[in-house]
Amino acid sequence: MTTSAQELPFFVYGTLRPGECNHDLFLHGRTATEEPGLLAGAVLYEGPGYPYAVLDAGGGTVAGELVTAAPGEYGELLAVLDHLEEYIAPGHPRNLYERLARDVLRPDGAAVRAWVYVAAPGVAGELRAKGTRIRGGDWCGRLSS
Repeated sequence: MTTSAQELPFFVYGTLRPGECNHDLFLHGRTATEEPGLLAGAVLYEGPGYPYAVLDAGGGTVAGELVTAAPGEYGELLAVLDHLEEYIAPGHPRNLYERLARDVLRPDGAAVRAWVYVAAPGVAGELRAKGTRIRGGDWCGRLSS
């Protein structure tokens, strides 16, 4: 785990969203708030049972939730999510995802800085070349699109 002085909320867009398989396993009891959010400048790709957000300047958006850690839970939540997302350290060659601070839009249009796990560069390159994009950028809506 890499620590950070900034206790930012997390933007989750796949299996950590409410109703998805990892929400109760990893977020239950560790969050103070969860609210809808949109990440601009990214597209979503299918992975092996979970999605990848890939940064894209072409104007895509990814739907998800802004999750704020409950009081006293931030450090543990950060460690759990870093482990789940196979994030070791910034730019580490074994990262599956990179954890980046990005602006996420709340439903009222306000931008909130949040941690987002996006596909690491090698993974992103493979997805761009031969991955399956999730139309509409919504993992929860993927089966209906």
